[in-house]
Amino acid sequence: MAYILNIETATKNCSVAISKDGKTIICREIAEAGYSHAEKLHVFIEAVLSEVKITFKDLTAVAISQGPGSYTGLRIGVSSAKGLCFALGIPLIAIDTLAILAAQANISDGLIVPMIDARRMEVYSAIFNSKLAKIRDVQAEILDLNSFSELSETVYFVGDCSEKAKTVLSKSNFIFLESIIYPSANEMSALSFRKFSKQDFVDLAYFEPYYLKDFLITSSKK
Repeated sequence: MAYILNIETATKNCSVAISKDGKTIICREIAEAGYSHAEKLHVFIEAVLSEVKITFKDLTAVAISQGPGSYTGLRIGVSSAKGLCFALGIPLIAIDTLAILAAQANISDGLIVPMIDARRMEVYSAIFNSKLAKIRDVQAEILDLNSFSELSETVYFVGDCSEKAKTVLSKSNFIFLESIIYPSANEMSALSFRKFSKQDFVDLAYFEPYYLKDFLITSSKK
């Protein structure tokens, strides 16, 4: 029996779930414009453990959304996950954030393009088939009229970029699933259990979030 704590903080959604053998038992999350991860994450973790009536010692592993996404959100999530794993002596599992987002799209054919807003017309994206196999790696790209034009299949776009993406992505085979906005720990359960079963863990000492782009600090011009 594997109880896994799943943590998703790569976007505005602060999301935590407890899963048992790959099935979500409980998920608690909130998406706020101000990124409330620092205030809400540990509160949510303690709440879901209490509601499931287990303790930290019952956890078999912790799974974290590895990015790409918000620098601050990823740092908070990864730091918390690492701290728990070190304290409890359990393994850490890292899950591609865009795979978590794509997993919400239940389609029988076609392609899924999960996108995370990277400001202006830039997005973090990848391409998955209907079975959630990745067929194009994660990349940062600037959307324009030619983006994804080489894809002839039906393409389902998910993520928090729909409003701006629709201004340039208008081919007849493009469909926006606008109800799917943020990645959620709820969809991490099956993904993390699959990795747990294969003992596909990351090194606690050296693991870092996948930022995709360098985080730059600029000096004040004042």
